[in-house]
Amino acid sequence: MTRILIANPWASGVDEERLATVRAALPAGTEVRLTSARGDATDLAREASGAVDALYVFGGDGTYNEVLNGIDGTTPVGFIAGGGTSVLPRALGLPRDPVGAARRLAGAAQPRRIGVGRVNGRRFGFCAGIGLDAEIVRAVDDLGRRSDGRRPGDLAFAWSGLRTAARHRYPLESVLDVAGHGRAVFALVANGPTYSYAGPVPLRFAPRASFYGGLDLVAPRHVRVRDIPRIVRYAVGWGDRTNACDLVYAHDADRLEVVCDRPLPMQVDGEDIGDVERAVFEAERDAVTVLV
Repeated sequence: MTRILIANPWASGVDEERLATVRAALPAGTEVRLTSARGDATDLAREASGAVDALYVFGGDGTYNEVLNGIDGTTPVGFIAGGGTSVLPRALGLPRDPVGAARRLAGAAQPRRIGVGRVNGRRFGFCAGIGLDAEIVRAVDDLGRRSDGRRPGDLAFAWSGLRTAARHRYPLESVLDVAGHGRAVFALVANGPTYSYAGPVPLRFAPRASFYGGLDLVAPRHVRVRDIPRIVRYAVGWGDRTNACDLVYAHDADRLEVVCDRPLPMQVDGEDIGDVERAVFEAERDAVTVLV
């Protein structure tokens, strides 16, 4: 049987020693493929589709996103946490420890079909956003990489988030329209219940979202300084979104369209993909096979 491990050597939690221990924990004969440039993981996943018995991915959320954009629906994929946050494997219930995850994937893990989201033709595994959260992602990217080539960690992300939010003048006015739902300041779209993590704490703007359903959207209609504590409560999963008058909310949607008043930044799975004026989000149900 053929198994391949795609590894991103520049991910925050990947180095030669960890890669060796992860490979040793996976089934014997697993072949390693290292990425060296943006898009490599997509190409490798496309080549592996239908040609291997299992594909493992050791990297961060950007690497997982690339693999999702290359993999077919039937080749089993196992995600191993190797990034600073590694939202996807944690949200799927896999161990955060990479060796523990590799042992799980090599042993008791079972294949499951999950859905993915798609926005303007690009897949995402757990989240996409337009506006403020994408601005924060861009601000972190603008920090550049550390001397070892890796991205800044959670503290840098939190600091960039605070600085980005503080740059704005409040109240924040609506700058986009969610077709059929109303206007909002920014939009968060979730394919699963966990949007991201703040250290060990899961951020669940859309706690009813599921990998086995459609897409959820949460978008504040306005943001005033006094609204910030309520938004924080939403972030950790508290509050009734369905009846909230301060939110545009959609649950288990197959298609969502967002039209912006001006070009706004967009991110998918924590990766900045540029500015958009219009975004069409679609749910691809039962799209990929994952090992969990």
